[in-house]
Amino acid sequence: MKYDASSDAARAYYLPDFCTSRAALAIVLIVELTALVIALARQDNDIGFWLELSRSSLLLMWIGLTGTAALCWSGRFLRNMTAAQVSMTSLALIFAVITAISAIVFWGGRSRAVESAGVSSLFPDHFGEFTLRNLTIGLVVTTLALRYFYVAHEWQRNIEMQARARVHALQARIRPHFLFNSMNTIASLTRTDPALAESAVQDLADLFRANLSEKRNTITLWEELEVARIYQRIEELRLGERLRVEWHISQLPMKALVPGLLLQPLLENAIYHGVEPQPEGGVVTVSGELSGGLVTVVVRNRVADRQNDREGNKLALANIRERLTLMYGERALVKAGRFDDEYIVTLRFPHVENRERLPA
Repeated sequence: MKYDASSDAARAYYLPDFCTSRAALAIVLIVELTALVIALARQDNDIGFWLELSRSSLLLMWIGLTGTAALCWSGRFLRNMTAAQVSMTSLALIFAVITAISAIVFWGGRSRAVESAGVSSLFPDHFGEFTLRNLTIGLVVTTLALRYFYVAHEWQRNIEMQARARVHALQARIRPHFLFNSMNTIASLTRTDPALAESAVQDLADLFRANLSEKRNTITLWEELEVARIYQRIEELRLGERLRVEWHISQLPMKALVPGLLLQPLLENAIYHGVEPQPEGGVVTVSGELSGGLVTVVVRNRVADRQNDREGNKLALANIRERLTLMYGERALVKAGRFDDEYIVTLRFPHVENRERLPA
């Protein structure tokens, strides 16, 4: 296995994207809270609370926004560093910004314009003391912020690793009854229809290859539907006319990106819990549409009783919900439940396309 240093560096980079408006807003909130604490700590100052708050806010806002711009610009370089190097470099950048702005404020307070306006008392008298105090405050606030960013990053990584482990467990979990029944079906076909048996073996191999592949973290909806159809063909050999699957998917964007093993487990659960237990069999309906930038996929099947909602069904749904949330955040939705005599699963997620051309 080839060692990939760049991937390790990417995992070590724990800072958010400071080029986004969301990060700038977070910095503004941190700055204002810090200014409020400083103003409250200096209530005995002769200039008064509100003037002190305004002065501190203005100074810290310049430092915060300039520091954010510096971290935004240096992000491409920081991404190639280790976590310790990222922390030290970020601190050095913030210290440089604080020192530069402190010097500008100090010497600006000695300009003729400030003196003629009679507001020189609002500016510091001693450069060293003023700069040292600002650096100390910057050290405390920046260290706390970096620690928060690191903990949040590690927490997110832990969630992703757990989700990835569950995906691997789902990939490795091949129901024994499905494998045995498929092999028995193929064995019987070798005597009655060798060509169909060969096709079934190829489908089974394709299904295993797709489920166990390490490259199925993110695939197109077209690829996931192909895997589901392979599974359908294998089950049709065993269940015959008892199994009917209706596809209403002409409105779905086939290039939409989805996590691997999104639809096939739902089709598997629908057959296992809804169709197989009924002597007359049943129908599984898969439908979908694209509306308002959101892809909606619905899988529904008739159920005979409430005993069919087994633990395996809940495990697959929880896994799909977690992986969609990791990929698309709060805009992803998974709903499932029994409505009258039907069990319905609804998936909804943002439409993000793969720009590569689909296979013919």
